[in-house]
Amino acid sequence: MIVYYVKYELKVIPIRDTIPSRQFPVVNTILIVVNSLVFFYELSLGNSLDSFIKTYGLIPDYLGKHNAFFDRVYPFFTSMFLHGGWFHLIGNMLYLFIFGDNVEDRMGHFKYLIFYLFSGLAAAFSQILINIHSTIPMVGASGAISGVLGAYILYFPRSRILTLVPIFLFIQFVEIPALLFLLIWFVMQFFSGVYTLAVTNDTGGVAFWAHVGGFVAGFILAKPFQKRGY
Repeated sequence: MIVYYVKYELKVIPIRDTIPSRQFPVVNTILIVVNSLVFFYELSLGNSLDSFIKTYGLIPDYLGKHNAFFDRVYPFFTSMFLHGGWFHLIGNMLYLFIFGDNVEDRMGHFKYLIFYLFSGLAAAFSQILINIHSTIPMVGASGAISGVLGAYILYFPRSRILTLVPIFLFIQFVEIPALLFLLIWFVMQFFSGVYTLAVTNDTGGVAFWAHVGGFVAGFILAKPFQKRGY
């Protein structure tokens, strides 16, 4: 079984936000469905899964070894729809479900799709810059989802996030301001990424710098992608 760099980490669990959608989030729903269907396809591959991940995951060291331009480009997109396990998929789709609908509201359907893909690309490049010679596939949607979080913090800083927080042996439901929730999340990603810089062995794990890069890109792109009138 191969190891992955997964663009994912889940420590506190958001349940919902307090901003209702104004319209049905068509693109966000399609993204969740496509990610889920691709994962079910992965489950059906059995022993062929490793080969599939190596082909469609994003492997930084392989990018300079392909002669064909297409072979260098498509993993940037296909890797966004691959996941390394049930918790990886569920965690990512939960965040996308909670935060993506409101961002799609603010951008409109088509702009949201382009924004999502751009954020995913920025996240991938951020991780590649940190470890350009890695031979481990990067998979997961959370680089793009990090961009959604970056846009959300700009658009809806006064929203509140109902969050499940484990406190010792107990589980508490706490309503946290979105600004605080997402700033804490970002700081955790950043310092976790700094810590990984001290690790010299390329053994997989969480692609923290993809999270950081995706979030920053989403924050920067949010204003240009916003619909007129806001």
